[in-house]
Amino acid sequence: MKLLVANRAEIAVRICATAAALGVETVAVHPDDDARSAHVRSADEAVRLPKAGAAAYLDVAAMVDAAVRTGCDALHPGYGFLSESPALARACAAAGITFVGPSPESLELFGDKVAARERARALGIPVLAGTSDLDAAPDFLAEHGAVMVKALSGGGGRGMRPVTRPEDLDEALRRCASEARASFGDGALYVEQLLIDARHIEVQVVGDGTATVVLGDRDCSAQRRRQKLVEVAPAPALTDSVRSSLHEAARTLVTDYSGLATVEFLVTGDRIAFLEVNPRIQVEHTVTEEVTGLDLVELSLRVAQGGTVPDAVSSRGFAVQARVNTESVGTLTRFQPPTGRGVRVDTHGYVGWEVGPRYDSLLAKVIGTGPTLEAAVARVSRALAEFDLDGVPVNIAQLQTVLAHTDGTLRTTFVDEQVPDPEPPSVAGAVVSPLLGVVVAVSVGEGDLVAADAELVVLEAMKMEHVVRSGRAGRVDTVAVKVGDTVPLGAPLVFLTESAEASAVPSAAETADPARIRPDLAEVLERQELGHDDARQAATERRHTAGRRTARENLADLLDPGSFVEYGALTIAAQRRRRDLAELLVRTPADGLITGTGTVDGQPIAVMTYDYTVLAGTQGIHNHRKTDRLFSLVARERLPLVIFAEGGGGRPGDTDTSAVAQLDVETFRLLAALRGTVPTLAVVAGYCFAGNAALAGSCDTIIATEGSSLGMGGPAMIEGGGLGVVAPGDVGPMDVQWANGVVDCLVSDEAAAVAHARRWLSYFFGSPDVTVGDQRVLRSLVPENRLRAYPVRPVLDALFDTGSVLELRGGFGAGVVTALARIEGRAVGVLANNPEHLGGAIDGDASDKAAAFLELCEAHRLPVVSLCDTPGFMVGPDAERTATVRRFSAMFVAGARLTVPLVTVVLRKCYGLGAMAMAGGSLHAPVLTVSWPTGEFGGMGLEGAVRLGYRAELDAISDPAARKERYEALVAEYYERGKALNVATVFEVDDVIDPADTRRVVSGALTHSFR
Repeated sequence: MKLLVANRAEIAVRICATAAALGVETVAVHPDDDARSAHVRSADEAVRLPKAGAAAYLDVAAMVDAAVRTGCDALHPGYGFLSESPALARACAAAGITFVGPSPESLELFGDKVAARERARALGIPVLAGTSDLDAAPDFLAEHGAVMVKALSGGGGRGMRPVTRPEDLDEALRRCASEARASFGDGALYVEQLLIDARHIEVQVVGDGTATVVLGDRDCSAQRRRQKLVEVAPAPALTDSVRSSLHEAARTLVTDYSGLATVEFLVTGDRIAFLEVNPRIQVEHTVTEEVTGLDLVELSLRVAQGGTVPDAVSSRGFAVQARVNTESVGTLTRFQPPTGRGVRVDTHGYVGWEVGPRYDSLLAKVIGTGPTLEAAVARVSRALAEFDLDGVPVNIAQLQTVLAHTDGTLRTTFVDEQVPDPEPPSVAGAVVSPLLGVVVAVSVGEGDLVAADAELVVLEAMKMEHVVRSGRAGRVDTVAVKVGDTVPLGAPLVFLTESAEASAVPSAAETADPARIRPDLAEVLERQELGHDDARQAATERRHTAGRRTARENLADLLDPGSFVEYGALTIAAQRRRRDLAELLVRTPADGLITGTGTVDGQPIAVMTYDYTVLAGTQGIHNHRKTDRLFSLVARERLPLVIFAEGGGGRPGDTDTSAVAQLDVETFRLLAALRGTVPTLAVVAGYCFAGNAALAGSCDTIIATEGSSLGMGGPAMIEGGGLGVVAPGDVGPMDVQWANGVVDCLVSDEAAAVAHARRWLSYFFGSPDVTVGDQRVLRSLVPENRLRAYPVRPVLDALFDTGSVLELRGGFGAGVVTALARIEGRAVGVLANNPEHLGGAIDGDASDKAAAFLELCEAHRLPVVSLCDTPGFMVGPDAERTATVRRFSAMFVAGARLTVPLVTVVLRKCYGLGAMAMAGGSLHAPVLTVSWPTGEFGGMGLEGAVRLGYRAELDAISDPAARKERYEALVAEYYERGKALNVATVFEVDDVIDPADTRRVVSGALTHSFR
């Protein structure tokens, strides 16, 4: 399963967590204004949505398109937004995607609150009076005295308002319709009798299409303006008969149903009244999980895959959830949720998270459990007191008040009537405490003049000291606290009076010396300097003497100036048992591996370079931890990756470990998993052996310098295996690795390698300025003499943007040319037959090369332009000895798997299976197949077709001259039949074009088809 989570924030984080535990890959979605939400990083990959705000998460087409494009086979809607949308469920079904929830029919039934009420009434379940005729709403209000206006779709308290006065009804209808439209994409409403002095009780059920099981109940009566604040499971203070009635009503109502559902009721005394069914997971599902031990997200996923519901569910103890909501916009400057036994926090908050006005105010759910309701409430209350956050006001004080009354007696109106909205504390003239804490220092005395940023008092909370500053200039009139005092939130600390003299007091910022280096900073700077080239002059000189660069010089050349952010610069080799710290600091900076992120032409990438001057660039214990950290970051952030791979593989000299073989390291698996998800590039300069070579070989592309040696085992390993003594340069020299296709680009030196790396990366970034030559030259690049070979590379140079063609694996598989290029600034992959090698016939090496290249283009969403001029696959006994059946067929497989646009241009020969493979398996597989006037088509080569088809006739002609004349006449006849213009008349190709028009035609086809 690969799961798209069609939601955001806390619930999306929650779903991703369960999916990860089950080994299910996840895809997050987000509009631009929500790209920094924690759910984006919680998933394995993320897709940008069009639109902004809630509208982005209500776009059915965008959600399904995101799932299809990322290869998801399941979609979880979470709660809110599209979670109750039959349209989304149907769109998923049409796209072959499993909707993790009920059927469209169930969603239509229960998503329509009026239809659900009618079903309940038909089943004998008590319901409140109601109407969907809004014109009759005034009369309905007059009849019942109080009503609740409700959204027909959705839930969560949105689109709901109580009305007791006729003059308030119209405004309530307008506001509810607006809220419902914004939250659920549907502004339809209905009006229901308002039951005064009732409790809100809901029953959690799950069905598998055959059976429906009750998982428990919850009390959700603590509500602020219809938004739930505190929930309890199981619902306290219910008689056995009432609880049984609720469970039986829920089970009766939700039948032939697959997925989670919550059935909501109002309860007053022994009377119950059905409200609605929410056919999805609820915000408060957590408390049911805590008392049952079930993971409801996991349960919903298993049911969606055809699993069955549990036979019976038992409950233990109590669980209480408090919803921590933000009270305004702002940025979290401190965020440390509580922890401890019996405490759970579900949240998407983090330091730096910007709370904006476009989304729900829910920041965190704090859940506490205990054997009794009192114990669970106490645990939540204590956890809220320990919730350390700042930057955005929240409702924790209000929650504490509500918790003090959470005993099973609360009614739905309690909070609005008895608990005032939180207000920021304010005392005239006083600087107040921003938190609950202990005074550990008083920095001013009465009569002192203070600047606007002066330190007044230092408070300790959660083992951290918090400086309280004045906030304005003035004279200290009174100090209201002393060291050791415990002060609550909002308590006056210091009273200030206005003073003209205070304005002349310099601020702390003005008196601070920005050039001062504190001792702690000096130690850090000195330690960091040890890893820089200036501090390692001897090692740097040796590299330069050998005509080589240092690792940091290569990074400086690759990355934009000032953009490098290093990870693990202070790491040293794990050899403290055999060397002292001072020696390790000097000799093993960064443990021989420099890792980090930076930008190339303004685009972010990840980069790592082994440092051959440190333990020969070998891979140590901490070194592996650094690679694993970087690879995980690359996977999460979807960053292109460049590896400078010079080094000798595994390092046997590390001592600070209990490991034996270290075959459990994740490094190689993590990098291999990146293949095809992000662009990966290896640069090999010098010796690259064993583990370093394995990393290089796992990348999409390898750029190597002349004179380098690349091999899976270095000289020591070869000798240790009893295979003789081999010089490093003879292990895997470039004349070998270039010819066998291991190396994609062979360049002169490191400067050229870095230049090639920047160029290679550019194909995965934006479009540069476009220059192009005279396209009319294409008319003469294929000779008029159909038997004359010609170089195909000039065709590429003329057709694509000037200077944009970067050939890959040029030393291998000479029968085809594979290259990256641009056309009108768009990056494309180019596959072209080479008529100067075997007349363009595709041999085994060329087929391997072509198939691998098509896979590269598919993985990184590069459209493919195929330039066909081939007599077909190479055949014969010699060819079959090279396993051509499998190798040739791989081209068909790679072509059939392409989902990126493919455009085929036939330059001349288009014969047999080889030509079909060049076109993705069929001339009608590409988005466009066109031919130049020189194109000629056939099931096989024309000459061969004549020899085979007319063998008896030709053999019967005894005169050699006559036989030749007849043969040539037949070939001419076949040619006339197979020439491009004739083939176009039977629509085997889309068009025959002027070669000079190729660029326009190809670019247009890509523009119209590429998404």
